[in-house]
Amino acid sequence: MKAIMFQGTGSDVGKSLLVAGLARTFANRGLRVRPFKPQNMSNNAAVTADGGEIGRAQALQARAARVAPSVHMNPVLLKPQSEIGAQVVVQGRVIGNAPARGYYAMKAQLMDRVLESFRVLGEEADLVLVEGAGSASEVNLRNGDIANMGFAEAANVPVVLIGDIERGGVIASLVGTRHVLAAEDAERIVGFIVNKFRGDPALFADGMADLEARTGWHALGLLPYFDGAGRLPAEDTQSLMQGAATGTGRRPLVVILAYPRISNFDDFDPLRLEPGVEVVFLRPGEPIPGTASLVVLPGSKATIADLAALRATGWDIDLAAHVRRGGHVLGVCGGYQMLGTRIADPDGLEGVPGEVAGLGLLDIETVLAGAKTLTQVEGVSCVSEVAVKGYEMHVGQTTGAGLQSPMIRFPDGRADGAVSATGRIGGCYLHGLFSSDSYRAELLRALGAEGSQLNYESDVDATLDALAAHIETHLDCDRILTLAL
Repeated sequence: MKAIMFQGTGSDVGKSLLVAGLARTFANRGLRVRPFKPQNMSNNAAVTADGGEIGRAQALQARAARVAPSVHMNPVLLKPQSEIGAQVVVQGRVIGNAPARGYYAMKAQLMDRVLESFRVLGEEADLVLVEGAGSASEVNLRNGDIANMGFAEAANVPVVLIGDIERGGVIASLVGTRHVLAAEDAERIVGFIVNKFRGDPALFADGMADLEARTGWHALGLLPYFDGAGRLPAEDTQSLMQGAATGTGRRPLVVILAYPRISNFDDFDPLRLEPGVEVVFLRPGEPIPGTASLVVLPGSKATIADLAALRATGWDIDLAAHVRRGGHVLGVCGGYQMLGTRIADPDGLEGVPGEVAGLGLLDIETVLAGAKTLTQVEGVSCVSEVAVKGYEMHVGQTTGAGLQSPMIRFPDGRADGAVSATGRIGGCYLHGLFSSDSYRAELLRALGAEGSQLNYESDVDATLDALAAHIETHLDCDRILTLAL
């Protein structure tokens, strides 16, 4: 087994996408490739076949490598619940919540689990592609580090550093990283990639040569911006679409409420890619347009806190007006819980124990208690009997008369969700619902569009193939393989 690690000069420099593209590239060459990220921080997660959870990016990278996702691909996952604390998931299972300071003390104890997962992947791989987290230059976090150089040292893995030229200052960020790192860490870096370039590559040839001279690292390529990046699932909220809704009426407008702890927002990628509908994410403070056809309340990592944020920004008032106008409302997971009459957290799973009134749009109530549900499921829509599939990832037991009119039925006789008497308000726990082409087409027709014009799963694979071809053209993939140890 060979391995090589990709770290960045900062967050959102393209590490996840690059590893996904390299996974498909080397899988196309016949290698058994496995992605690995020692520590991830994201509220966008995926469920593995064995009932664990990992970061969404690692699930995409597994798909790129043409293998099933495994909990060992992301042994430590942090899911932020507040400004200073997060849920801690180790090898797919929640082990508790920790404030930032408490997690810092915990990290050293997690290294053994991280290395164990790395060994498990290595036993079944020719090549492990390791992704770092955040910035390699955060030397203040080096002591006890398991995400970047601490892992690279413990596993004896060489490192490639990625810089983002789009944000400016790429020479300073790469050279600066070289100078702030301890000498032994800097020597572990064997090459660099300049990512997200736009324009004529010849204009940066001198820049690449200057970087080689200043750092002593191999230049592995100047990678032009990949236009298909937006067609692949993202896990960072920086990737949410920006800009106000036009609401011209030419296409149905779908509004997604991006409250502070939004989770699994990649649920809506298939809708966003449909040419027959306009999709926007609203930030707190932006009113819900009166022209909206559908308002979506997505998942949340802190449902009660996000419901309070929803009310603070006035969205509850906008929602009531939207319903009076005959608009549609859909809640997914935490958003589904918000649509009910009450949410209780007796054990303080999300913070201070207590309960709050819901929005009262569905006749249900939820108690946040019990084990976390993590499972992949398939079923049918109760409205049209079309097939749906996705995954459940939630804590809470939902009850109430509204469950007599569910959204989804499963082959084992279970049901999920609730639909109002008008049929215009509904919610369920099923993530990934819109990846099912037939269900998405049904929804679009209900909103007045012509139906789906997208085969979503095929589109994702075609985009990964295009990304691999893009990488083969612009990066020195042979040298990357040679540098791996």
